[in-house]
Amino acid sequence: MILFVMVLSSCTKNGTTTSSAGGDTTVIPPPAPFDINSIEDTYDDVASFTYYTKWGSYNVHDPSVKKFGDYYYCYSTDVGYATTVPPGIQVRKSKDLVQWQFSGWVFNGLPAMGAQFISSAGGTPNNALWAPYVLKVGNEYRLYYALSSATARLSVIGLATAASPDGPWTEKGLVVTSKNDNTTQTNAIDPTVVTTPTGDQYLYYGSAWDGIYILKLDATTGLAAIAGDKGTRIANRGFTNNVYNGNIEGAEIIYNPTLKKYFLFIAYDWLQTKYNVRVCKADNPQGPFYDYNGHDANLNEDHTPMILAPYQFAGHGGWQGTAHCGVFTDDNGQYYMAHQGRPGVNSYCMDLHVRKIFWTNDGWPVVSPERYAWEDNSLVPKDSLAGNWEQVVLNYRVVPGYANEQVSPDLQVATSITLSANGSFNNEAGSTWTYNAPWLTIQRSSGETDQVFVQKGRDWENKKSTLIFTGLNNTGTAIWGKKK
Repeated sequence: MILFVMVLSSCTKNGTTTSSAGGDTTVIPPPAPFDINSIEDTYDDVASFTYYTKWGSYNVHDPSVKKFGDYYYCYSTDVGYATTVPPGIQVRKSKDLVQWQFSGWVFNGLPAMGAQFISSAGGTPNNALWAPYVLKVGNEYRLYYALSSATARLSVIGLATAASPDGPWTEKGLVVTSKNDNTTQTNAIDPTVVTTPTGDQYLYYGSAWDGIYILKLDATTGLAAIAGDKGTRIANRGFTNNVYNGNIEGAEIIYNPTLKKYFLFIAYDWLQTKYNVRVCKADNPQGPFYDYNGHDANLNEDHTPMILAPYQFAGHGGWQGTAHCGVFTDDNGQYYMAHQGRPGVNSYCMDLHVRKIFWTNDGWPVVSPERYAWEDNSLVPKDSLAGNWEQVVLNYRVVPGYANEQVSPDLQVATSITLSANGSFNNEAGSTWTYNAPWLTIQRSSGETDQVFVQKGRDWENKKSTLIFTGLNNTGTAIWGKKK
């Protein structure tokens, strides 16, 4: 690349350069085009910190993605498979959401304010920052981070600001803290922020201890509107035989101006195995948020729909740990979801997955069953649908507990289905399919109805183009499909 810059001014129209030392002509080859097949599920060959510039979409956990200018920026937790990484929040960027470039860290070490709070409370701060969230307010970029410790609930959420998404970043203050004491509170980690149409801002955060909380911010400063305020709880999980059903954390909040609704995405369960995404919606940023069945998200029960969960298509080891999502848009209003995915063949690897989001006719988000790969949203013709497909039904099995109990990812495994050209489904009497592009409706003889969005996509398991679908059935269960 240095050579290319030096000789650029002497390039001829046929792409050759003339050497000043003797008239010899040297051809400078163009850079090799990016090969999407170079993205692997595991990455032992570049796992060492020596190769961090090659990590790209590898070692990504708890991503927050936003488009700033020509680039999508991804900020994520300080993690590494089979290596030790420095603390500071990892930063990547991409122009197309497929090819990612590792571009550094937000901080050169732990932020002093957060570390001091934990130390002064008698704890030792972890040597890692977790779950950042980024947004732009006016000309200022704001990044919220979480710093925790081995002491239960001794955590902080801090704020740093910059004039550029590339930094440099400056600590601005602590937004909310939590301690290991007798007060009712959640754990101060996993921040996410929404800005209302009128300019108000709210931070949502929390993990396990007392669900997900909402805290009013001062939109001018990005800090808490009332110093020391912890906020109030707006979402919780259920119990089985008086045992909590598992983790609730990793909230993400967005406002959809078309639907005029606030959508709260929440991560359930253990991050290496059963990690999955639930979503509830509200008319007001302060809630109440309601699930698919119209139940308040703050009730002590598990909520639906579950729109992303560990899954396995044929001929592949599957993906688990599929949660703690970031939701964002491109310049054309297309929504995407970014999250970690852990390959079933080695669940210590952590890959960045980016999927398109579509919206059902009754206003629920659903995500593509396959990662984004430059496909457009052009309508798929009806005569392309007939044939054999794989289908994944995102069912769920409650296993109360955390890492020690949720040892299985509970992979939802694909089964084969057939859409016949005559409109029959799976060769079952009374089961039919109809298509009003882009919506495919499958009416099963059992009484279930699937309404799914059909699009072009990439078959990542078999490295080819195909057709895919995503949607919900009439009970609120997510249904995915991929044509063979």
